[in-house]
Amino acid sequence: MPEPDVTLHDIYRARQRIAGVATRTPVVHSPLLTERAGESVYLKAESLQRTGSFKIRGATNKMLGLTAEEKARGVITISSGNHGRAVAYVARQLSIAAVVCMSTRVPSNKLDAIKRFGAEVVVHGDSYEEAEIHALSLQEERGLTLVDPFDDPLVIAGQGTVGLELLEDLPEIDTAIVPLSGGGLISGIALACKSASPAIRVIGVTMDRAPVMVHSLRAGKPIQMEEEDTIADALVGNIGVNNKYTFHMVQKYVDDTILVSDEEIAAAMAFALEQHHLVVEGGGAVGIAALLHQRATSLGHNVAVVVSGGNVSLPLLLKVAGRVST
Repeated sequence: MPEPDVTLHDIYRARQRIAGVATRTPVVHSPLLTERAGESVYLKAESLQRTGSFKIRGATNKMLGLTAEEKARGVITISSGNHGRAVAYVARQLSIAAVVCMSTRVPSNKLDAIKRFGAEVVVHGDSYEEAEIHALSLQEERGLTLVDPFDDPLVIAGQGTVGLELLEDLPEIDTAIVPLSGGGLISGIALACKSASPAIRVIGVTMDRAPVMVHSLRAGKPIQMEEEDTIADALVGNIGVNNKYTFHMVQKYVDDTILVSDEEIAAAMAFALEQHHLVVEGGGAVGIAALLHQRATSLGHNVAVVVSGGNVSLPLLLKVAGRVST
């Protein structure tokens, strides 16, 4: 049996808890995407968060919920970059010792940012799964508390505060287009939106290179896939064959999923920079890519695209901007 869902009440409690740490990000109208889609399109710029991604919401909610004993022992997490950065930032604010385990695939700019916040960075293995196995071993060895990147009720509730803001800033919303990886972000947003109106469509978008959640949904259960290199590095990683929350919630609340190519994602990154002066990483640009290349249909009149992160290295951003014309 699946674990009980996170509730809307949990999301409201999370909003109160994380206020002052996570910021309320703007919703920006996109004229050119509106023209392309034939409907009004807005961007929810989570790339402007203090740590450059939405991950600070869930990490803050989880870590502020720790007991004094858990805080004293310290925390550990596994990350493809953005969650680790959020955990390191919040840990520094709360004077908690933090360990972040990452694979060799994580870009150096994300690794360096985590180190600057004072966390201990452990690079182990050539995949997210190998880093996770090592992290769980260190957790047991050192008596640390795990801050799961996505499959945790407090983390999901924290991410769900994005959905509350969308409903308040764009109450006429018909469709939310959300990056999809482990499912923590889209689960929280979908719960918030569907609680307001079951008619609001929620669409998950991810890269076409080893899209684990999409293939798990097709299989009817969590599966594992070998990782592939992608410009959307923030979306890399398995969802866990023993997934307790997000797989079930994505099954229940998400209406559709879309795959986009690395080339389409690169074009979306360039589009965000040129048209909106937004620095967006590959994983944060997948929703823009879906609309830019007309992958999404039956959108309704008011569409919100969650731009989930902006932690892209300068060399990659310049490369993308130089070789892609929008």
